[in-house]
Amino acid sequence: MKHIFQSGSSTGPTMLILHGSGGTEKDFLEAGRLIDPGANILSVRGNVVEDGMHRYFARLSDGSIDEKDLIFRTQQLHQFLEESAGRYNFDLHQVLVFGYSNGATMGASLLFHYARSVTRAFLHHPMVPRRDVPLPSLSGSSIFIGAGTNDPICLPEEAETLYRLFEEAGAFVELYWEHEGHQLTTEEIKAGAAWYQRVIQE
Repeated sequence: MKHIFQSGSSTGPTMLILHGSGGTEKDFLEAGRLIDPGANILSVRGNVVEDGMHRYFARLSDGSIDEKDLIFRTQQLHQFLEESAGRYNFDLHQVLVFGYSNGATMGASLLFHYARSVTRAFLHHPMVPRRDVPLPSLSGSSIFIGAGTNDPICLPEEAETLYRLFEEAGAFVELYWEHEGHQLTTEEIKAGAAWYQRVIQE
């Protein structure tokens, strides 16, 4: 998978950055550094192309998530994480996820399927990746969900449902609201960074 890796502290976590639809691995590198200047950065480009835009998983003709492809792509991304941990010498069990929109939904899917590899997650404007499936225990995981009260793509009820699912699975979850649409604001990123500092000090 096309990616950028930037080394941080040898003992620090690794931040997996997942862009939104139409983005690239160059997006959100500064956001990652703002959140944790000492973290390794692994920013990965989605390898599904739809209408010329990079995504992490396919959609069906009605615009809904293609669950079969999502499961396959989540497995593929996790395998890439395992390979990257060996290649770049980082701890696979100290991974932070920063995802926006399509990337946030993929980040949520990693938590649904490979929770032991993700310790903390920043999910900005995610959708619920799968419904009516049991989640693994997320005890010890910390998750920040950023959402927009006027988001026409990732509706507020998506964020509320995901919050409930993660909380019921035992995760510590914070749901942050911006009175905006689907865009990711600087204020929302800063709110996530402030939350992260509180979490790591506990």
